[in-house]
Amino acid sequence: MDERPEQRLTIRLDLGAGIRVGPGKIALLEAIDTEGSIAGAGRKLKMSYKRAWDLTEELNKSFSDPLIAKSPGGSHGGGAQLTAAGKALVKHYREIEQASHKASQTSLKAVTNLL
Repeated sequence: MDERPEQRLTIRLDLGAGIRVGPGKIALLEAIDTEGSIAGAGRKLKMSYKRAWDLTEELNKSFSDPLIAKSPGGSHGGGAQLTAAGKALVKHYREIEQASHKASQTSLKAVTNLL
């Protein structure tokens, strides 16, 4: 039986000026898109509301256009949704990730064989 660990390539984009986008922030954006709120996304990802809120603020400030549109809470409830820029970032990140995984399979297996 092969007991080698799972092979995995993780992509993080370092975009300069301290702006980083990786699997955690992309997962948060996708969760906001499906849950319709920052709180719901945080719960889905087992992340505190404060952490989810701080990351959304960081993402919105890092890009020229906001990635997340927020509606205040209250008696009618609040919510959040991805903007066109947010959806584009997720799409492009997933394309980069998919291409990287495909291009690295042979080398990743070779490295794993060295374990």
